[in-house]
Amino acid sequence: MNSIRTYIVLFFLIIGLQQTYSQSYSFKTSGFSVLEKNERGKWGEWSNLDLVNLSVILDTNKHRIVVYSQEIQLFRILDYIEREENDTDIVYSFMCKDNDGKDCKLSIITRKKQDYRKQLYINYDDHIILYNIFSV
Repeated sequence: MNSIRTYIVLFFLIIGLQQTYSQSYSFKTSGFSVLEKNERGKWGEWSNLDLVNLSVILDTNKHRIVVYSQEIQLFRILDYIEREENDTDIVYSFMCKDNDGKDCKLSIITRKKQDYRKQLYINYDDHIILYNIFSV
């Protein structure tokens, strides 16, 4: 009877001590630009690229993407969109809600024909924020 108890205790200890490993991806930004719709609902032009050095974390275990700007931008991932690939790009997209509860779509795009340069697009109905990013 004691040996059964010992095995049961060992079983639960082993299960309790196992660690789960999340998929967390770290990026740094090198620049950012914004595109806005005008009063007629037409897309304008991209703003000049501003140099910025920010951290971006994609944490699939916590289902979130965080941009550590002066005001932290937290995006809760609601849905993972299937990976897309064509001759020029590899695209990973996520349907999200931001800090204010607004719906948006975030996409990490790898530009195959541009030395595999990565970009993060934050798409809202009326504007798009673009960050040039690289893995760290």
